[in-house]
Amino acid sequence: ALQGLGRWGWIAAFVYCACAALRLARFNVNTGVVDKRFFQGLPSPAAAALVMGFIWLLTDAGVHPGQDLLGLSWVHITWVMFGFTLYAGLTMVTNIPYYSFKDFGGRRSVPFTLIVALVLVIAVINIEPPTMLFAFFVCYALSGYIVYAWRKSRGEAVSIVSTSTSEPDEQGL
Repeated sequence: ALQGLGRWGWIAAFVYCACAALRLARFNVNTGVVDKRFFQGLPSPAAAALVMGFIWLLTDAGVHPGQDLLGLSWVHITWVMFGFTLYAGLTMVTNIPYYSFKDFGGRRSVPFTLIVALVLVIAVINIEPPTMLFAFFVCYALSGYIVYAWRKSRGEAVSIVSTSTSEPDEQGL
């Protein structure tokens, strides 16, 4: 999807790959000091799903790289893909908090309403998989910025990294 951009496409792909490596390294280093309910930056699988979901959506719609988006001659698909790739890559290395959904796994029994909601989500996804999955990952990719802005506007702490210095593992933060 980026090949029509020449060196610009290489830059976007390189930035994405480098940021994914940095994201993984930071994730491994910060396991002891980050709130488990949140990820620091967009998780790599979600970033990959965002980029791949856009390609899947366009392929399903019959749109090819180099074509105009929505008939607008000034918006080429390759440049939109360039933007999605840079957004996904750079958002992986931000300090924006993304919900991890890890607090659902600690229960022995799952509430009935959660099971019904999961069945409804699967049914909605099956209506039009490329569109619905892409929409889901776009919403998730934007959710971190929304949570950040919400917390900032309310005067709450926006960092998910512990600032305690009482624990030996957390000295120097």
